[in-house]
Amino acid sequence: MRNVFGLLALASLMLVQQTVKAQSASNYDPHDAFAPLFYPAYGDDIRTAAGVPGPKYWQNSADYKIDASLDAETHGITGTVTITYKNNSPIDLPFVWLQVDQNIYNLKSRGVAITDLSGGRWANRDAFDGGYSLESVQILNPATGAATKADYLVSDTRMKLKIAYKFILPQYGTDRCGRLETKNGWIYEVAQWYPRMCVFDNVLGWNTLPYLGQGEFYLEYGNIEYNVNVPSEMIVGGSGELLNPAEVLTPTQLKRYNEAKASEKTVVIRSESEVTDPASRPQGKRLTWRFKCTNTRDVAWAASKAFVWDGARMNIVGRPAPAMAQSLYPVESVGDSAWGRATQYVKGALEFYSKYLYPFSYPSATNVAGIVGGMEYPGIVFCGYRARSRGLWGVTSHEFGHNWFPMIVGSNERKYSWMDEGFNTFINGVADSAFNNGEYFRPIKSRVRMAKPYFDGANPMLTIPDQEPSREWGVLSYSKPGSGLELLREEVLGKQRFDYAFRYYVHAWAFKHPTPYDFFHAIENGSGETLDWFWRGWVFNNWKIDQAVTGVEYVGGDPSKGANITIENKEKLPMPVTVEVKEENGSTNRMQLPVEIWEKGGTWKFHFPSTGKITQVTIDPDQRLPDTDPSNNTFKP
Repeated sequence: MRNVFGLLALASLMLVQQTVKAQSASNYDPHDAFAPLFYPAYGDDIRTAAGVPGPKYWQNSADYKIDASLDAETHGITGTVTITYKNNSPIDLPFVWLQVDQNIYNLKSRGVAITDLSGGRWANRDAFDGGYSLESVQILNPATGAATKADYLVSDTRMKLKIAYKFILPQYGTDRCGRLETKNGWIYEVAQWYPRMCVFDNVLGWNTLPYLGQGEFYLEYGNIEYNVNVPSEMIVGGSGELLNPAEVLTPTQLKRYNEAKASEKTVVIRSESEVTDPASRPQGKRLTWRFKCTNTRDVAWAASKAFVWDGARMNIVGRPAPAMAQSLYPVESVGDSAWGRATQYVKGALEFYSKYLYPFSYPSATNVAGIVGGMEYPGIVFCGYRARSRGLWGVTSHEFGHNWFPMIVGSNERKYSWMDEGFNTFINGVADSAFNNGEYFRPIKSRVRMAKPYFDGANPMLTIPDQEPSREWGVLSYSKPGSGLELLREEVLGKQRFDYAFRYYVHAWAFKHPTPYDFFHAIENGSGETLDWFWRGWVFNNWKIDQAVTGVEYVGGDPSKGANITIENKEKLPMPVTVEVKEENGSTNRMQLPVEIWEKGGTWKFHFPSTGKITQVTIDPDQRLPDTDPSNNTFKP
């Protein structure tokens, strides 16, 4: 028998709060927004539906031992790298792929071929014709050390490659590496400086998208030991731990270096006045600096005789021993409003991110001033030597934020730049509010102005970086994904739930390779909220937001009996609703409504218990949403 009474009671209730037919043009379709199917596959024992790696998750590893030498006359680097590659996958690998990213500077490269006539940040400049010269490529037998030519087919779980190579470091290396001439000598910022293994995973097999400039990197984790031989007058900073400070520093520098490792305040290791003093460096022609970086996906380094050097101790929550923050910069960058504060910026940023997300994983963090405007590597970043004050804090915080995305959480930058640049942009904003009592914090006053750049572009956020037009790069990779996380934290989930879910994701995928779907699963499981409507509109599509107030009706024509207020969702992306109601008697009240009010249609009517005449109703009164048409946000009866 049908429950007639239940149906009648429900119908009566719906007189107060109900979905009504839209009375104006709308692009909204709830069947699109809340479609029941979102994930392309069920979770399995490799990548679970809970958003964490499963019991059979695997990834391969690559350890490197590198010996390199810098020729200051030719700006050339000569090296040998021995790669120990471990295949943890369930299948044999008959071949391997390596990345040789320096070849982008060869005039015959694809990166040069696809550069338009206007050039740009990622363009090869001055017709520089570089790239690797591979002197030899050998496979080493792990047991005997015997060398075999690289056409050898490998089916064992472990293999060794030995590659001898050389290249000339470009002056401008697509803002990733390069060299800057200062009045006291060249500053070399060296990256993509050795052949590296491509990632083999259970998603695509071998990830072999070429390096074209705008899309960054996807790398395996491992341990890297590297030795850098340079002229003795040079100072070298690099990823990881300096293993032989006593061999490459003067007794005075060694004393200061150890003091800096224990000091909360910045300690000068090599001063501005000592840069031109030959006694500030050990005597002899050349020195070898030895470094080790563990559980890392990459290493980079910088060298110059022009460096001023300072450092301080970092107190990293969750790390058993203190780590060291340090800065290397030319005399042109000296100053309390410039690089004189750089080490404290490093310290402030990394201490905050470690507490907010996950402990910083390296024994040192080095900020280098040079020709590169801003680029990140594990434990070392390159920032523009002209950066000052808020700009220097911003670029330092951003580049070191990358030590979490993608250095700790190893997503595929070459395909999903929003998973590192965007996530990093989000945490930068949180760090701004914390550093030095918000010294550089600029709160967002309105997101309405963001609507045009976010929604008027032709591409959705889920676009391969090298496909993104330069005019959209900053929006699609940085600001829009960063704002998306802000919206989830501030408007959808709340700070407590979002922060828990975000940490859940970071800890689950630390030093592993998550996909976008792994991230979506993790945030949904960690927050206890289904968010497919948000991912579908904000990430996969370029859906707009437009909320409106369209009507106010008093119950029985009497304001003291309350009012039924009508709101609409006119565009394709639904969002939760905040409505502010002002009454003639001076009272102002707000109501929050969940996103589920839009599940049945684009128009919603709700009851507001007014006690007097309503003078104004405003939806999204604080302009927290990038609403495309704020003109319809306010209704005056």
